[in-house]
Amino acid sequence: MTTRTIVRSWLALLLAIPTAFLAMWIIVPAPNATLLPLAVGAPEVSAWFLIAAGVALLVALIDVRRRWTSRVACVLAVITLGLSSIPFARFRGVSTAADLAMRAAFGGTVLDSLNSARRDGFRASPLIIGELFAPPRAPSSPIRVAHAIPFALIEGDTLVLDVYRPAAAGRFPVLVQIYGGAWQRGAPSNNAEFAEYFAAQGYTVFAIDYRHAPQFRFPAQRDDVRTALAWIGAHASEWDADTARMVLVGRSAGAHLAMLAAYAPDAPHIRGVINYYGPVDLVEGYRSPPRPDPLDVRDIEEKFLGAPPDSMMERYRAASPITLVTRRLPPTLLIYGGRDHIVEPRFGTLLAQRLQAEHTTVVHVQIPWAEHAFDAVPYGPSGQLARYVAERFLAWATTH
Repeated sequence: MTTRTIVRSWLALLLAIPTAFLAMWIIVPAPNATLLPLAVGAPEVSAWFLIAAGVALLVALIDVRRRWTSRVACVLAVITLGLSSIPFARFRGVSTAADLAMRAAFGGTVLDSLNSARRDGFRASPLIIGELFAPPRAPSSPIRVAHAIPFALIEGDTLVLDVYRPAAAGRFPVLVQIYGGAWQRGAPSNNAEFAEYFAAQGYTVFAIDYRHAPQFRFPAQRDDVRTALAWIGAHASEWDADTARMVLVGRSAGAHLAMLAAYAPDAPHIRGVINYYGPVDLVEGYRSPPRPDPLDVRDIEEKFLGAPPDSMMERYRAASPITLVTRRLPPTLLIYGGRDHIVEPRFGTLLAQRLQAEHTTVVHVQIPWAEHAFDAVPYGPSGQLARYVAERFLAWATTH
């Protein structure tokens, strides 16, 4: 047996072991916050695992009859290939369901006309294979960006927003972006790539700030969003913004605040809400936390609201968007991960059912392999699908 054979078999094994370890998080839920990034990211970079496992398998097969290390590498590589194929094996069915949901909400003719009219600007497909390996590095069209524009001074804290808008002159529909972070952290600069993308699509994007828990508790965050919306309304002309065509988008805690702001009886005119995995019912979320519960949902809610629900039930209900669903509300896009262990997908289903019962236009997309914050990898399979749907929902909401 040659030294080359031994080295080759060990190289195959050394490639197969870490790839298999990382790929297992496509199906294994994270037990704690330290491992949560693995569960979030693994499905979104699974295309890379497919390549690595394929290479390991090809190398191992050369010596599979002579070396135990090659046999073990083959087994691990095959397991990795199976795990990494899950998002792609299920993608077509999920994207078809998302398209059907949009057709049901908008009307098939309207969706077809949107796709035709915006052909050059829209994503051509729910999944663009090349972007899995080489995401776009710059907006498709020139944009202008202004950072840290003050919009409020509250209790000594200056709240700011960032503005992204097309380079061309005009009056553009408005997208207000609200970051997540358990109501405790984050900044308007979060998800800047998303804001740049939609500014290049022809929107003025305001990425807004709010005060953080536990120093500031609810309703401070909701009130800050309302203050930001009022500021945007008062200064719209300065930023080429048409607030008659305004949509709110948020992730996690930011989606929760977007819903509270848009669903309030005294809300300004909102054309739509895009909710990426936002909390819906804080009472039920506290009583029945996910299992496993890597971020400790109960602790997050107590820091946000001040105490367990038994001692302040009315505050929990006031902070739950589901309690505002008592009439027809702005059209809503709901995007949830089927493996979310922070905000379980059942809450997206519950909200969709309640909104539909009140005759609100709803597009509900559940991505079965995705964890919470899946779009932290913006051009993974989940992020691409979500953006494909979001850009169509946004175009429909601001033009119909």
